[in-house]
Parts: sequence; structure tokens; C-alpha cells
Amino acid sequence: MSVEAVALTNEGAARRRIGATAALAALVVLLMLISLGIGPVRLSPLAVAEALFGGGGEVAQVIVREIRLPRTLLALAIGAILGLSGAALQGLLRNPLASPSLFGAPQSAAFGAVLVIALGLADVRSYALPVAAIVAAFGSVFVLLSIAGRNAGLLILILSGLAISSFAGAATALVMNLSSNPFVVLEIAFWLLGSLEDRSFQHVMLAFPFIVAGAIMLFSQRHAFRALSLGEETAQSLGVDVGRLRLFVISGVALGVGGAVAVTGTIGFIGLVAPHLMRPLIGHDPGRLLVPSALAGSALLLAADIAVRIIPSTSDIKVGVLTSIIGVPFFLYLIMRERRALGGGVA
Repeated sequence: MSVEAVALTNEGAARRRIGATAALAALVVLLMLISLGIGPVRLSPLAVAEALFGGGGEVAQVIVREIRLPRTLLALAIGAILGLSGAALQGLLRNPLASPSLFGAPQSAAFGAVLVIALGLADVRSYALPVAAIVAAFGSVFVLLSIAGRNAGLLILILSGLAISSFAGAATALVMNLSSNPFVVLEIAFWLLGSLEDRSFQHVMLAFPFIVAGAIMLFSQRHAFRALSLGEETAQSLGVDVGRLRLFVISGVALGVGGAVAVTGTIGFIGLVAPHLMRPLIGHDPGRLLVPSALAGSALLLAADIAVRIIPSTSDIKVGVLTSIIGVPFFLYLIMRERRALGGGVA
């Protein structure tokens, strides 16, 4: 292939990436307008836009700006950080099955929140709840780095993360078992299912700083991900400090995912699914995949939150339940695809 043909191919791929990213951003905006209009009182996208900018009736303004806007902003931000975290971890580990739960941050954050609920120190709307969850998420990362070491191999990191995840899950179940108050157990169970319901700007303001800080840390390593895709030795020869990169990624995931789990409970599989949906459109470059994966994560969580409000049911369906129902079959499909790929390689 000539140099000119290669240049044209690269230019076409760049246009395709830009077009896909712009279309995805437009889809996210549309889903936000739909999310703000869905509920017991249905509002058209035009009525939503008017209410956002101070127009329309006073009732519409209260519904849109005070009741639904926090929920929509949280879906936008949490979906973005989950998608971004998934793409970053898959780039770090060079493994398409990696996800934010790999290092135990969501499970540990859930345990921290459950513990303060069970001890009677906070309820699901208390300011102490997200603080405890974030502290627990940081604790899990601290323990992980203490056990595995900053320069540990990827296998050691993965095994340590799985051990912490299992321990946090078992500790959460133990706290629920030992609780003498059945109403507290029920409250914990519903919170663990993951939901964006009844969230306020207090939750938004508490979660956003951690989510933004985590996103900045992960996005700042985009060039290192690109070098790492060539292998650790090659990346080190190009000046990438692999140990520092791991520390940055794990800390960024802990910040973002810990802040997210703190206010919504556990919402799974967004970080696994979003990067895979983007690869056919964007390509396999882990550096270029970060922003589209964040947008895809926002779109997925916004769509899931819209779906739980329009699916007929006698009680509100939790968004974490819906993402798991969709995500588990997708995860099994990925495992089967990897197995076939390995089998083909051996053959």
C-alpha cells in the first residue's frame, strides 16, 4: 500500500471516529432531555428545555430543575466514569474482560455504606453514607497496593483485587446477617440493588468532585495506555513508568467509582459493556477509546434509568438490576468469544 493510500485510510478512520463521537454526544443530550421529561408528569423535550432556562410554568420548573435534574446529572456523570474506568482498566491490563469491580472498589464502597446504615449512624439519604463509602473505597485501594506492592505484576494485582472483592461482599452479607432490625436489612438490600431514585443536589455535589478528579486522573494517562498496548517493556523503553501508571489508574478508578457507588449503590457492567460497544466504531487504540467509552457509559445508564421508569411494574425497578440483567449475558458472550479466539489460536 502506498503512502498516499495509508494517509487516506488514516484520514477516513479519523473522520469516522469524530463522526461517531459527535453522534454519541448528540444521543447523550437527547437522552438527557427524555430523562428530564419522563415521570408521573410527562413533559415534551420542548417543555423540558423551556423549564431548564426559566420558561414554562412554575410547576414544570420545579419538576425539571429540582426533582429530575439531579437524577439525570448523576446518570450522566456516573455512567461516564464507569465507562471511562472500564476502558482505562482494559487498557491497563490489556484484557477486554477487565472492569471497575476488578480491584474491589465498588464492593468495598458498598460495604462502607452498609456498615454505617447497620450501625444506625446514617440512612440512605444521610451525608455520612457517601463519606463512609468513599473512605472504604480508598481503603480497598490502599490494602491492594500494600499487599501487591506498587510494582507488582498484573496477575498479582488481579488476584489481590478478587480477594478484596470477595472479602467485601462477604463482610456486607455478614453485616446484614447480624443486623437485628429487619427494616434496616430491607433498606440495605434495596440500596445495594443500585438506584438513581430520590437523589438531590446534595448527592450531586458530593459525588461530582470525586468523579471529576477520577476522570481527570484516568484521562491524563491516555498516551501511556497507547504505549502500554505495545507491551510493558516497550512502554518502559518509551519512558512510561508502568508502576506509576498502575497507581494512577487504580486511584482514579477508586475516586470515581467510590464516589458513584456512594450515592447510587452498586450499578454493574456499564464499565464492561461501554468500551466493547465503541471498539467497532473507534478502533482498538486505548487512548482514543476513553472519551467515547465515557459517552457510551452515560448513554447506557441514561437509557437504563429511562427504561426502569417506563417498564410497567407494581414497584419501581432498580436500575442496577436492569444493568445486571443486560450485562451478565454480555459478559458470558465475551467469555465464549475469548475462548473461541484462544481455541483458534491453538489450532
